[in-house]
Formats: sequence, C-alpha cells, structure tokens
Amino acid sequence: MGSAESYMTEIEAYVNKLGIQARAASREISKATTAEKNESLLATAEAINVNRTLLIQANKKDLEVGVEKGLETALMDRLELTESRINGMIEGLQQIVALDDPVGQISDLKFRPSGIQVGKMRVPLGVIGIIYESRPNVTVEAASLCLKSGNATILRGGSEALHSNQVIAACIKEGLQAAGLSGNVIQVLDRTDREAVGKLITMPEYIDVIIPRGGKGLIERISRDAKVPVIKHLDGNCHLYIDESADLEKSITVAVNAKTQRYGTCCTLESLLVDEAVAINILPKLCEEYRAHNVELRGCEKTQAIVDSVIPATEEDYSTEYLAPIISIKILNGLDEAINHINEYSSQHTDSIMTQDQCRAQRFLRDVDSSSVMVNASTRFADGFEYGLGAEIGISTDKLHARGPVGLEGLTSQKFIVLGDGHIRQ
Repeated sequence: MGSAESYMTEIEAYVNKLGIQARAASREISKATTAEKNESLLATAEAINVNRTLLIQANKKDLEVGVEKGLETALMDRLELTESRINGMIEGLQQIVALDDPVGQISDLKFRPSGIQVGKMRVPLGVIGIIYESRPNVTVEAASLCLKSGNATILRGGSEALHSNQVIAACIKEGLQAAGLSGNVIQVLDRTDREAVGKLITMPEYIDVIIPRGGKGLIERISRDAKVPVIKHLDGNCHLYIDESADLEKSITVAVNAKTQRYGTCCTLESLLVDEAVAINILPKLCEEYRAHNVELRGCEKTQAIVDSVIPATEEDYSTEYLAPIISIKILNGLDEAINHINEYSSQHTDSIMTQDQCRAQRFLRDVDSSSVMVNASTRFADGFEYGLGAEIGISTDKLHARGPVGLEGLTSQKFIVLGDGHIRQ
C-alpha cells in the first residue's frame, strides 16, 4: 500500500464505495414489501442455523485472540457465542418477523376546517451506520431491525469479533439474496481500521444517522467527531433503591438478580441504595448473598458499620459502570435523598425502586430522569427482547430522537401527509 497517505486514500475510497451502495440500496429496501423483508429474515435465521458449527469455530478464533490481547472478563463474556446465544440470535430474527412492520403506518389522520385531512406516515430513516464492539450477536440484531424497518445499513464491528462477524455477514447476505433483495442493503466492513470509522461518521451525503454501541470512549469519540446525527448509548450506571416500605425478601431476590444474572451488560445493577430505616434488617443477608456470588462490596460508612469486610466507597464509585462483580452501596434517609442521588450519579439508563407504597412508586416513576424507570423489578429487564421489541439496536440515553431500547419504531421517522379532493387554500 506504500505510504500512509495512499493507505488513507484506499480506506476512504473503500468506505465511500460502501456509502454509495448503501444509498442506492436504501431506496430499494424502503419499497420492499413486508413479505419480502420477512422472507429475508427467515432465510438469514436458517443460514445461521445451518452454519452454527462454522460460526462457533470462527468465534473460537476470536476468543483465542482475545485471550492473547488480555481482554477483560466482561468483554470476553460479550464476545463469546454459545449454542444458547446462537439460538437466541435465531429466536430474535423470528420475533422480528412476527412484529408489525412500521413502514407506511398512518396515524393521527384528522379533518381540518378547510376540508383536507392531515396525518403522519412512518418512513425509514434511510442509511444507518452502526459502530459496535465485542458482541457479534449485535451484527444480527442490528441488521435485522434495520432491514425490517426499511433501512440500509453499514455495520462496523470491533476487531475482537472479526472472524465471527464475517460468518454472520455471509449468512445475512444469503438471506437477502434468498428474498431477491440487494446484498448491499446490509454491508459489514471487512476491516476494523480506526480510519474507516472516521470516514463513516463524516459522510452526511450517504449516512443519515450513526448508532454507536460500546464503551464510553467509543461513544464520546463518535459524538464528538460525527458530522451526522448520533443516537448514542452512554454507560449504564443502574440503581436499585430499597424503600422503607419494601418487601425485604423480594428486595433481596431482585437485588441479587439485578447484579449477578450477568455482569457484562448495560442494564446490570451497579449501585444499591437502601433506606436507613431498613438497612440493618436487609443488608447483612443481602451482602451474604452477594459474597456467595463473589461480588466485591464497596459502601458508605453506615454500610461498613453494619456489614463487615465492606470496602470504603469513593465518590467515583457512585458514578461507575463496573461491568464486573463489584457493587457500590449507600444508605440514605428517605425517598427524596434517593431520587436526588440517582439524578446526580445515574447515567439515565435504568433505575428501579422496591416499595409497597404506591404513592412513593408514582413519585419515583415521575421524578427519576432515566430512559427506563421500574417498580419492584430487576434492572436486567431493560432490554428490547424483554420489552417485546424483538432485538434492539441499542438503548438510547438521549432524549432525541429515541429514548430507551430502540426497536423498529425508533428506526423510523414520520412525515406529514395531506389528503384532499381538489382543495385550494382560500
């Protein structure tokens, strides 16, 4: 490739070509019927099922490289494809087939005094660029959601999942072709160069929106450098507050599940808040459960006074997404303090309260400023699959254009439509 300048030129030409192809493909897929899109999704599911051995072999190569690079345990967990997770990918595709197609849906159609009817129609966003790390199943989730919502997509996965993503990309292409759709509707970059990302996020002539999924550093870089709109997902510093009126046995079950069901997800519990009225009754048993799962406990002085072996928590701990078997604990004086703490330290992802008091539950739902707010439920439910959206493209912590798990509807926009019969404005 010669000089660095010629290398950069080659990268730019490559990504530019993908952009041109994606723009043309977006016009095709926006007109595809629901039946054609569903046929493609089912064919992709079948291709993944047929090639699952090849996929696991490719994933094993990625895991071996991950070990050599010394990837953290949480990242290795996200990277691994088990038989169960492959089954989940296939089930996700089948779920999306069963979902209503949002494209072309008309709403709010009303007659105006002039006699015209005014309403809104759902339309695809166009071309979506998706940049993500580690989890190869994101390739299937992102591709399938974009396809069903009538969008063309350029996917750039992380270097750590390169082998897995190439097998998945081949399955997706096979699914598109089986339905008579262009293989350019879903394009997966075959390289992981940082320069390719830099080019992808600065092509407003070809890309309508960028969705980054990954670590905080990636999100901040994309948000800073992109020249196209970004639907971003920052870290998931999720909280559970145990109110003085909470059912303590249920609270222990939920708190343990929220933290230990999986450590490497954005909706895993990271900060536990406990009302001081019940702290001495619940913390010894709850912390014993955490220790049985080898969870490191970091707490305030009041927590340390109740439970032995709790490490002193720092200010930084209360705003940290660990993605590991570590949890911060703080004892607070009532609901107001809990809400204020969450709104100060939360990443506005998912926060939950355990309470039997409906008035307190309603206050928590109203006053906590997060994309998902829960009552008497584990934060691990904050997920497109659990919300009935099928797979999700990500969980937006923004307030525009979408918030919370982004499914099919979040990947569309609306345009006004006007129906008349020769009407003219007076």
